[in-house]
Amino acid sequence: MKTTKVTTEANNGLSPQTLLARFNCGPVKFTGGDNALYERHLTFDQVIPPEKVTPRDSFEAVARSVRDVLSQRWLKTEETYQRQNTKRVYYLSLEFLMGRALANNITNLMLDPVWSHFCKRHMLDPLEILEQEPDAGLGNGGLGRLAACFLDSIATLGIPGMGSGLRYEYGIFKQSIRDGWQREQPDHWLARPDPWEVARPEETVEVRLACSFEIKGGALRVVHDRPSTLIGVPYDRPVIGYGGKTINTLRLWAAATPHYFDFQEFSSGDFVGALAETLTAETITRVLYPDDSTTEGKGLRFLQQYFLVACTLADAIRRFRAAGNQWSALPDKVAMQLNDTHPTLAVPELMRILLEDAKLGWDEAWDLTQRTLAYTNHTLLPEALEKWPLPWFQMLLPRQLDIIYEINRRFLDDVRKRFPGDDARVTRVSLIEEGTPKKVRMAQLAIVGCHSTNGVAAIHSELLKQAVVPDFAALFPERFNNKTNGVTQRRFLLLANPPLARVITEAIGDGWITDLSKLEQLKPLGTDNALLAAVRKAKREAKNQFAAWLKSATGQVVDPEAIFDTQIKRIHEYKRQLLNALHIVVLYNRLRRDPRLSMRSRTFFFAGKAAPAYHFAKLVIKFINNLAGTIDGDPAVSGRLKVVFVPDYCVSIAERLIPASDVSEQISTAGYEASGTSNMKFMMNGALTIGTRDGATIELAEAAGEENFFLFGLSAEEVAKSRGFYNPHWHYENEPETRAALDLIGGNHFSQNEPGVFAPILDTLLHQGDHYLHLADMKSYGEAHARLGELYADQDEWSRKALRNIAASGKFSSDRTIAEYAAEIWHVQPCPVD
Repeated sequence: MKTTKVTTEANNGLSPQTLLARFNCGPVKFTGGDNALYERHLTFDQVIPPEKVTPRDSFEAVARSVRDVLSQRWLKTEETYQRQNTKRVYYLSLEFLMGRALANNITNLMLDPVWSHFCKRHMLDPLEILEQEPDAGLGNGGLGRLAACFLDSIATLGIPGMGSGLRYEYGIFKQSIRDGWQREQPDHWLARPDPWEVARPEETVEVRLACSFEIKGGALRVVHDRPSTLIGVPYDRPVIGYGGKTINTLRLWAAATPHYFDFQEFSSGDFVGALAETLTAETITRVLYPDDSTTEGKGLRFLQQYFLVACTLADAIRRFRAAGNQWSALPDKVAMQLNDTHPTLAVPELMRILLEDAKLGWDEAWDLTQRTLAYTNHTLLPEALEKWPLPWFQMLLPRQLDIIYEINRRFLDDVRKRFPGDDARVTRVSLIEEGTPKKVRMAQLAIVGCHSTNGVAAIHSELLKQAVVPDFAALFPERFNNKTNGVTQRRFLLLANPPLARVITEAIGDGWITDLSKLEQLKPLGTDNALLAAVRKAKREAKNQFAAWLKSATGQVVDPEAIFDTQIKRIHEYKRQLLNALHIVVLYNRLRRDPRLSMRSRTFFFAGKAAPAYHFAKLVIKFINNLAGTIDGDPAVSGRLKVVFVPDYCVSIAERLIPASDVSEQISTAGYEASGTSNMKFMMNGALTIGTRDGATIELAEAAGEENFFLFGLSAEEVAKSRGFYNPHWHYENEPETRAALDLIGGNHFSQNEPGVFAPILDTLLHQGDHYLHLADMKSYGEAHARLGELYADQDEWSRKALRNIAASGKFSSDRTIAEYAAEIWHVQPCPVD
């Protein structure tokens, strides 16, 4: 990845020293002398002579130097918020997929000339330095990356805001591929010091639980009715708004214990038992997404969620009260956004604080809680709407459970008054799900306890109201709203795609960096042949760069002349990587039957991780890799068709692959994808979309014009209507290419050394109902791909459509999304930092 060379008005022609002076970091130089920032960090932090400096040493020293530059502005931002006692936004998320920070921070600080001067002076390869930074996997995909984009936009818009998450010692697993199968290894991103984070031990908070833990016989056991306390230790990371005027904070919480170990137990010889509480605390923030196929894993997830909520609320309330505010002013000074159901325990926890610490009455506490909290729903999948067993509450959080019971009692009384005699409705909306054991419905608790519930794309918000929680939409119609997701153009265009960023800036100026709607100025330029040629040249440059990186990183060789067709998402049946792979089998069969078939060379890229316990998703990865191997080994299709699974997908790989892609695959079963954000990143980088009418892809196609998309397949309404009669066997019997593809799989053509390994795929498609309607959409999908191939042959028209997509992507900046949250949900104003 390269930092962009785009010149902005703010740094045009300015010397590195003048650029640094804007941040009030003193007369000290960035580099070039014993007292310069970089050299001092090598000497006093790394304690290493210049001749022994490694690329990792250089990375740590330069990152600390950049942090030195921004630190006074970071302090001034917080001082301004305190002095003005401004309303603050707290964005609570169990995931923050931030990506590497060094290049992004340099870009947002507009210090590209300083960076270039530094690398030239020390004869360093900038890419080698940037690659030393771990790409911390503190998220699993779209949810965590969206949170990161939102923090970027909050800071760029000058909104007083703080991200709040957990400081997982191990992120989402490192993925490798062995014999086609996904293998998972720990992602220890903190194995080396993180130069960005700042520990704040003086701002720790206490988190009280109603039980404690001990180790007996090598197993960790719960001790009931013996309360214990955890310590939340905050670690802060700077979040830099573009231009460096506002520098907000991402605060990640690590778990610790008040006492390191029980000295008496240790002295008596029970060395492991003496450390039980410490081991328990460290386990809470040890790893992102413990295996939720086990009760223990789910229990740890529950504890992680409460730990995040308790730490964030204690921290926010402490800051709120330190400013001299009265409790009644809480919603005027604090807005908390719950990113999905994970932080829903904020509802009973805030009520507990207001009832017990503030000594408020129920009605006032409930009013303040609802007006302070807001909830974003991110899914239409029932399994993602969390429900936690009552026994866990009774064991860990009995007071919060009492509060939930009282919320539910009052809520159901209101429902009975509005709908007398409708017991079925009461059962449906109850916050407690009957069964063995009873469970708390967290999404319903969030809706009842928050003043706003928003979806993340127009179709998602409508389906949420109509199909997922219709009773709540009828009860609280004023609370439901839509906030279509967006992505930050600063990371995913300015930073990730310098060639295209230069082309855009030369055509319309650099205002799009902070106002993406200005890309609309490209629309009238579709007949500018020089501009279209420049767009093609930028795409070719990105493809060449990705091909070179792929070869060096994985040894795989791809031809930049081929169509680069990309699907990058976590592996899940509803996202239908399998549909993509089945279509590739159809193309493979065509070429085997007729090697002289006229077809543009295509390379299909897949990337994404499957949850460790999601066996079918892992089988799909295996199938894609076996398909790739079979195609590579067949001379009949050599040079015509290629499949590449890029392992260990992360933000850094996205920044390389998205700019290089000609085609964006957005092919989820209609009605299942809440929004999607990779679709937006591809669009602003000039890829054309082949997709279903699902999630935000509908809005992208409306913005660009459906004639500039390749849409196919059943609509969400048609999917719902087909449930009663859909028969995948009909497609097998009546569509010869579909049958031939499935027969090839069943005949072990792609598993000659592992016969039968893909039988579960055929079973799912043909004998278990094909729930995600792969076969129903196969023919339509193939026809869309045929139209795509025909268009690609006309490079001028392809470029015009690519330019129209870029021009129409302006609506899908996270800046627009955050401006809507700020105005319509948070009711917060920007707070300029002088």
